[in-house]
Amino acid sequence: MTMIDQISAGLQAVRAQRPLIHNITNYVVMNSTANALLALGASPVMAHALEEVEELAANAGAVVLNIGTLSPPWIEAMFRAGRAARTHGVPVVLDPVGAGATSLRTRTARRLLAEAGPTVVRGNASEILALLEDEAHARGVDSRHTVDQARAAALQLARAHQTVVAVTGPEDFVTDGTRQARIRNGHPLMARITGSGCAASAIIGALAAVQPDPYTAAVAGLVVFGIAGEMAATDLPLPGTFQVRLIDALDEIEESELRRGIRLDEKPTA
Repeated sequence: MTMIDQISAGLQAVRAQRPLIHNITNYVVMNSTANALLALGASPVMAHALEEVEELAANAGAVVLNIGTLSPPWIEAMFRAGRAARTHGVPVVLDPVGAGATSLRTRTARRLLAEAGPTVVRGNASEILALLEDEAHARGVDSRHTVDQARAAALQLARAHQTVVAVTGPEDFVTDGTRQARIRNGHPLMARITGSGCAASAIIGALAAVQPDPYTAAVAGLVVFGIAGEMAATDLPLPGTFQVRLIDALDEIEESELRRGIRLDEKPTA
């Protein structure tokens, strides 16, 4: 199957199977992330209680760990969920929000990368660089670096941790250390609303729940989300309207939009 065939099949599988996606995510985006997953066809649960995260993670289609609003109980919940998912073969997506901005975020993200065994790591360029380097790179949750500047770090992290790394920005870069893809879908309005990156991570989780190859799942999630963003940006709405339209587009997107809109370059790594 070609990549576009696999992306289309993945979207159809999410809608047919409605996988349970267990999110331990931040207060800011819980509602919008849940709505994005519902619109796509998945079944979200937002749960961080220590007493239940292991049970939920073990029975989920995928687990998404997002460090956007950290506190000690949430950190422990993420480690418990990550370990349970790993034990039961459930894919884990790590979103290291703001890694590099504070020592707590950087330390937690690096520990999760090392100990939770994420299947996919998705972040902006500064967050990905902070996972590898000692100095802080981030400005809050915003990136100060380009995707190209994080490419080498993404390759190194993917190889060292046997994971897939997705660096997102105006263009996206995905690698498993052997394969790499550059995705040129999306729209600048996606950076004008809160939680678009968090939604991208959750959508990757939904695709990972139905697609056994995590590299393909990450590429598929970003292509689907990027094209949905382009659909929502028709007539250049203001950000508030765009946010609502993005949810609608995730519900409406079909194979025809994917085949017509995909802008993807793939090649083996050097």
